[in-house]
Amino acid sequence: MYIVIIGCGKTGSAVADLLSKNGEDVVVIDKNKRAFNKLSPDFTGFTINGDATEVEILLESKINKADMAIVTTEIDTVNSMVSQIAKDIYEVPKVIVKINEPDKAVIYRNTDILTISPTDLFIDELRDRLANEESEMLDEESLT
Repeated sequence: MYIVIIGCGKTGSAVADLLSKNGEDVVVIDKNKRAFNKLSPDFTGFTINGDATEVEILLESKINKADMAIVTTEIDTVNSMVSQIAKDIYEVPKVIVKINEPDKAVIYRNTDILTISPTDLFIDELRDRLANEESEMLDEESLT
């Protein structure tokens, strides 16, 4: 699979390392050249230093040939713009975007773009753990 990742922060670099380790062809774009230092020494993909909102940078990444684009910058407006360009203009079959502010999910409501919100994931995990603790406490009470 050929995957373009936009953003090489904590999330983007971890995803790039994971996909590279799994044998995928990965290109990572970030406008901060130092961000690539977050990639592990075992990363086998390519890096492009540039602004992914610029057409030339996206074309350099060969996004038009990508099977997947993963957009992980810290700026929701950039993520929205780049993910929609990937999907609508370059027809990337699968586009996944990180949403930093959960209320921004409405932007993607009628699109074929998969969204992931770290905040929502945290809340879901916390809810599950609290429910499990409550269930375990009820089980312990019924044994006594």
